[in-house]
Amino acid sequence: MKYILAKKIEMTQMFDEDGKVVPVTLVLAGPCEILQLKTKESDGYEAVQIGFEKLKEKKVTKSIKIKPYRYLKEFRVLEEGKKVGDKIDVSIFEEGDKIKVSGTSKGKGFQGGVKRWGFHGKTASHGVKHEHRTLGSVGYASHSRVLKGKKMPGRTGSERITLKNLEIKKIDKERNILAIKGAIPGRRGTLIEIRG
Repeated sequence: MKYILAKKIEMTQMFDEDGKVVPVTLVLAGPCEILQLKTKESDGYEAVQIGFEKLKEKKVTKSIKIKPYRYLKEFRVLEEGKKVGDKIDVSIFEEGDKIKVSGTSKGKGFQGGVKRWGFHGKTASHGVKHEHRTLGSVGYASHSRVLKGKKMPGRTGSERITLKNLEIKKIDKERNILAIKGAIPGRRGTLIEIRG
């Protein structure tokens, strides 16, 4: 299994072999370092802990001196031959590989029913003043309350999203940049987990 941590840079476009425009997202992937190998004997489960984006010397506090990385993540896989201190970079991937990408979507704050759930709102006819984007009736006469799970206004976005079967279109090994076909969740600078 292939895995790496990355940061979203931006979206752009490129041309494929047939001359068609392909939308791609550029991500800065690694280099990451293996910091700990967890085993069933010592920890009760098998996992690899990796660190991404090394901190500058002045930013390192006493509590994180052992692992001076901004991001630490565990991947529930233990492969033969891996050891603490090994580096992981974009060279583990090849162009055309299918990958799974996980990240946190953009936070949109408190939103109404139209933006949050796609409600179409009310018509702009007579007697609908100030009511175009409201929900309308939300309760029952028989229950005298609003049932749980009702689609209503509330906080939107900032959720973990996983996209499968995304394709790597191009790899820049010198600058550790991957060009992934399509859009991936989050704003610029969002931490992304990539699994192959």
